[in-house]
Amino acid sequence: MKIDFAQLMGQLALRHAEREALVHIERQRRFTFRELHALTNRIVNMMRQRLALRRGDVYLCILENDNLSLLHTWTALKGEAAAAFTNYRDSFDEHVWQVDFIRPKVVFIENALIDKYHGMLHERGVTVVCMDTPDAPREGLLHFWDLLEDMPDDNPGIESETTQDILVYRFTGGTTGRSKCAQYTMDNWLACRDSYYAEDEQVYEASTRFLHMAPISHGSGLGLLPTLFRGGCTVTQNVPDLKTWCRHLEAERITMAMLVPTLLYWLLDMPEAARHDLSCLRTVWYGAAPMSPAKLRQLQERFGNIFLQVYGATECLQPVTTLYKRDHVDLDAKRLTSAGRVAITAEVRLMDEEGRPVPCGVTGEVWLRSRATISGYYKNPEATAAEFSNGYWKSGDLGYLDDEGYLYIVDRKKDMIITGGFNVYAIEVEAALDAHAGVEMSAVVGVPHEEWGEAVHAEVVLRAGNSTSAEELIEHVKSRIGRFKAPKTVNFVKGLPLSVAGKVLRRQVREKYWLNQSRRVG
Repeated sequence: MKIDFAQLMGQLALRHAEREALVHIERQRRFTFRELHALTNRIVNMMRQRLALRRGDVYLCILENDNLSLLHTWTALKGEAAAAFTNYRDSFDEHVWQVDFIRPKVVFIENALIDKYHGMLHERGVTVVCMDTPDAPREGLLHFWDLLEDMPDDNPGIESETTQDILVYRFTGGTTGRSKCAQYTMDNWLACRDSYYAEDEQVYEASTRFLHMAPISHGSGLGLLPTLFRGGCTVTQNVPDLKTWCRHLEAERITMAMLVPTLLYWLLDMPEAARHDLSCLRTVWYGAAPMSPAKLRQLQERFGNIFLQVYGATECLQPVTTLYKRDHVDLDAKRLTSAGRVAITAEVRLMDEEGRPVPCGVTGEVWLRSRATISGYYKNPEATAAEFSNGYWKSGDLGYLDDEGYLYIVDRKKDMIITGGFNVYAIEVEAALDAHAGVEMSAVVGVPHEEWGEAVHAEVVLRAGNSTSAEELIEHVKSRIGRFKAPKTVNFVKGLPLSVAGKVLRRQVREKYWLNQSRRVG
């Protein structure tokens, strides 16, 4: 089946013509539906005519949220070359690896990176396009807005096979090592949009104004098409700063946002959260990491019943489970500790080590299959063969389903600690630690132990102005989840390593304890 995505977007432009569709806060750009449709048509026409980007070519975007939004799905799905999204804040070495791996014909880049990146890209024969006027000319460096000059805004007229043509690549943002490259068709993205609309509790409306502070190259970007097709507005913020976020939320009358739990915890203690009027917020998505039930209770008391938890993955481009607002009403309900109820557009199966389904209540590996599930990884047949089976992606997450279809994530396989013959899941110990009034966040890992093989160890960041002892925290955990699950040792640290998406990098915490060991964990 073929679709001309520009035709779909053109119909939206007719329906919502003068409604605001996209706002760039830092660069002070605003586009109506009609203007966004015309601009993205011009971009695709420019890519084909002036950059010679055609079917089979790849262009890489190393961009902040506002500039990346110009080249996101509403542009990529109109074109024939494939867009590759990476995180602007990844390291230089990571970006070099990505360039060498995906071999883009063109790289769209922020001007702040030109000095460091231009030589590397130019020697690889890559055309470099900067997004603002360059300070000085360089060989092979082009300016985005100059390229758009005199470009027609006619429909590009490109039809793509919805389940065959790869139109977007995204590098995984996992915490376990070198990124893999997920490949997406148009149908994967349309399935993402449709999955939000299929649920009975609807949160996307024509009045939706969705503020994106998290990178839209990753999970936050899943909200662009659902917002667009409802007639809502996408608002971008580049700087990852919660104080700025509070100010922008008030000024732009934001109704929807997405924050990882770590940032929500910080929001509880920020004076700016009280100083600015945040009452316009109607929906806050959280995910990427589990939420401490104790902290969630505080957030509910502060902001009201506006929270939804979503569980998904780079490999399955939709909310696989959602814990909706109605599920948050009873703060004492067990389901509040779940990842939510399985989406009606996704198949979720819990499998044992032999790939056989396990019954409700029994822990197994979470396997995911839907229209939004990718077919595999780009140029990585080994990982594709290992992680995909009969259309399912094997998530590596351990969990169980209850008899109402709620999924409880126990942990990732690699974060299970085996101590003295007992299985201890880091996520459970962290939840107990984080429930302590003095704890801001924690990371739990297994460390070498001569007698038990591994011992449970915690690194803990205390809340400002609070103090406690390791002994007090250990006793606190024992009282909540039992003696054998409690940390044997606790180190107090000023901070924990976080990914660009705000996830605690347990691998980095664990690594130093296993150096020079004959047996390694994870």
